[in-house]
Amino acid sequence: MVDELVLLLHALLMRHRALSIENSQLMEQLRLLVCERATLLRQVRPPSCPVPFPETFDGESSRLPEFIVQTASYMLVNENRFCNDAMKVAFLISLLTGEAEEWVVPYIEMDSPILGDYRAFLDEMKQCFGWDDDEDDEDEDEDDY
Repeated sequence: MVDELVLLLHALLMRHRALSIENSQLMEQLRLLVCERATLLRQVRPPSCPVPFPETFDGESSRLPEFIVQTASYMLVNENRFCNDAMKVAFLISLLTGEAEEWVVPYIEMDSPILGDYRAFLDEMKQCFGWDDDEDDEDEDEDDY
């Protein structure tokens, strides 16, 4: 009986050793695959965006239409990143500098509901920085004469 147990123990030790060696080999293969994957990922470049990243806006009224077109175009081609109004407003805010940045601070400090409403935020920007939609309509009417 003791001899049988010794033989069984010896067989278990041999199996354990073989499994340990196999485990080490598999771990080495895994390490190599992870390194290869990292190398391949560095070689893959994401597709370039057809719309360039928008420029910042400092509050200069004449640049507001351009800023709105740039940001709207960028958000349109990257719609998966801008899935709701709060994300869109946060993106606009991230591009504000100077006077425009100072203008938005009170809205942020009071956690204004406008921060979650893209259209309302744009309307506020237009009102503050001098873009009057009615003026645009009048100019078009004058051109018709």
